[in-house]
Amino acid sequence: MKKILVVRNDKLGDFMLAWPSFAMLKKSIPNSQIIALVPAYTADLARLCPSIDQVIIDAGKNGNKAAQAQTLQAIREKQFDAVINLFSDRYNAVLMWKARIPYRLAPATKIIQFLYNKRIKQRRSQSLKPEYQYNLDLIRAFLQDQGISACEVQAPYLTFSTQEFAQQKQKLVDLLGLQQDKKWIFVHAGSGGSANNLNLLQYAEIVQGLVQQLPCQIILTAGPGEQEKAEQLANLTQLSTERVKIYAKNDGLVDFARTLACADLFIAGSTGPLHLTAALNGLTVGFFPSKRSAKALRWQPVNQAERHLAFTPTSSRAEADEMQSIQPQEVVAAIIPFVHQHWQQD
Repeated sequence: MKKILVVRNDKLGDFMLAWPSFAMLKKSIPNSQIIALVPAYTADLARLCPSIDQVIIDAGKNGNKAAQAQTLQAIREKQFDAVINLFSDRYNAVLMWKARIPYRLAPATKIIQFLYNKRIKQRRSQSLKPEYQYNLDLIRAFLQDQGISACEVQAPYLTFSTQEFAQQKQKLVDLLGLQQDKKWIFVHAGSGGSANNLNLLQYAEIVQGLVQQLPCQIILTAGPGEQEKAEQLANLTQLSTERVKIYAKNDGLVDFARTLACADLFIAGSTGPLHLTAALNGLTVGFFPSKRSAKALRWQPVNQAERHLAFTPTSSRAEADEMQSIQPQEVVAAIIPFVHQHWQQD
C-alpha cells in the first residue's frame, strides 16, 4: 500500500479534525504517498499539512457533471492502492467505487456502504468519543490490515518557523495596532451554523471581564459575511478601539492560520477556526451545546487536552435557548486561572 487516498471533503472544522489521522498514517508508513481529497477552499491548508504529499481538489456533490468527471479522472490517474474515507456519504461511496480503487475503507453507517470492501462499525451518532478519535480508529484498522503497528501522535500537527511567526506578529502589529507587551486574546463569535453558540451579549460580557482582569488586547475575528456581527460585538463591549480590534480580512486560510498561531488564547463556539487553532496546539476555550451529536466530547479539538477549556449548558431549557444558561462571569472565573497556568508555562 504505497499510494493512499484519504477523503475528508467537508467543512473546515471536520477537515482539521482529520489532521491526527494524516499524521498517524504518515508516521506509521513514512514511505507511503498520502494524497488528500478536499474541497477547493481547504486545499491550501491541505498543502500546508506536513503529513499530506499531494492534494486532489474535489468538485463535490453539488458540482456540475463535467467537474465531477474531472475529479474522477484525477483519482483514476493516480492508480491508488487504497482509499480511506473518513467521511462517507452516497457521493463519496459512488466516487470511490467508480475509481476502481482495490481497497476501499469507510465507516459502516449508510446503506450505500456496500460499495466499500472494508467497513468499520463506529456508531458515531452515539458520540461516545471525539470525532478525531473515530477518524483515528479507521486509520488503525487500515494499518492492522497491512500488518503495521500504529504510531501514536499528538499536537501540534501544524507549526510555523520562528521567522514566519515573527513576521506574522509584526504584520498584525502594523495592521491592527496591537501591542507586543499585551496578551492577544482572539474571540470568534461567528458560527458555521452546525452548532448553537453564545449570543453577542454573552460574548461582550466575557470580553469585558477578561479585559478587567488581564493585561490583554481583544481581537474579534470574522469570517466571510461576519464583519457586521464583529462590529456589533465591539460596540456591545463598550471598550475603546485600543482594547478591542476587528480582524475581518486576511490573505486566505494559510495567512489566517499564521495569525491564529499568534493568539495567546482563542475563544469561540464549535467552529472551524477553533479546530484550526487547536491543530497548532494553541490555547482554546470552546462553547458546545448539550445535544448528543454536537456536545463537547464529540467535537473536542485536537490540541493537547490540558490546553482546552470547554463549556456546556447545564440547564433544561429548550435546545434553541440552552446556550443562554452559560453565565459569562463563570466563564471568566474559569478562564483566569486557566490562562495564568499556561501563560507561565509557555
